[in-house]
Amino acid sequence: MEAGTQAAGATPGARPLGVGRRRWGEEIIRAVLFIAAAISVLTTLGIVFALLEESLSFFDEVGTKFFTQTEWSPLFADPQFGIWPLLNGTFLITGIAILVAIPIGLGSAIYLSEYASPRVRRIFKPILEVLVGVPTVVFGYFALTFITPTILQDILSLNVTVFNALSAGLVMGMMIVPTIASISEDAMSAVPGGLREGAYGLGATKRQVATRVVFPAAISGIVASIVLGISRGVGETMIVLVAAGLQPNTGVSPTEGYATITTFMGATAKGDNPAGTIGYESIFACGLTLFVLTLLMNMVAIRFVRKYREVYE
Repeated sequence: MEAGTQAAGATPGARPLGVGRRRWGEEIIRAVLFIAAAISVLTTLGIVFALLEESLSFFDEVGTKFFTQTEWSPLFADPQFGIWPLLNGTFLITGIAILVAIPIGLGSAIYLSEYASPRVRRIFKPILEVLVGVPTVVFGYFALTFITPTILQDILSLNVTVFNALSAGLVMGMMIVPTIASISEDAMSAVPGGLREGAYGLGATKRQVATRVVFPAAISGIVASIVLGISRGVGETMIVLVAAGLQPNTGVSPTEGYATITTFMGATAKGDNPAGTIGYESIFACGLTLFVLTLLMNMVAIRFVRKYREVYE
């Protein structure tokens, strides 16, 4: 009997049973995934279109003064629309938050990845990630009613106002910690165990393995987690609105109150400014500025990740 003889009863040239069904299933899955990707792209384009439609009208009237002036007073009789006080507050509070979140978040990630036992990791990582689900308005009132009066004024005896950038930045940093810790821990855990074993075989200590082997190998994921944390801080509204106040400020003292881009948008978008007015259009101009800032940060992060990404096979 020849090796190529077909099974008894099989029709020559017929497709194996189930091949057509599998192809239809693959096509359906491919179509669903394409629709999901298309929805994401179309949503982004819709956001850009919505922002540009009103922002272009705003810039036609205000012009380059939006980027050159240092006074923001949109509700006065002679409104001024210099974005720098809002940018200053945004960067100052986000900077404080990142100074808190990076060491705590990366320290937590290194501990969970390299030092904690599997049992401790199963217990502590879900507890850490629970903070992500806490409403940000709760963090804001925690900063206003506990951090400022109890920690900063009573215990540390700092001369801070009721609304200040320091308490807002500290609490925002605690909000960002789970994001940095969770993503960084996942990146470190993905490093092959062979790298650790090789380092231990050369006589390295656990600290040296964690900081000189695992950390550099997971740097792309760690950078991604930090950029995501910064993006969350830049776009945060309720914590800053409740704890930092609404005072545009070009200073650098964290003990004073500040306004950010998001707090202005949140406080102004209440219907007090009729559509078509310059105050209404300024909300979209600020939103477009925030969108561009976030986009630039993500572009820089993607470039960094692609350059230093490690691929293991």
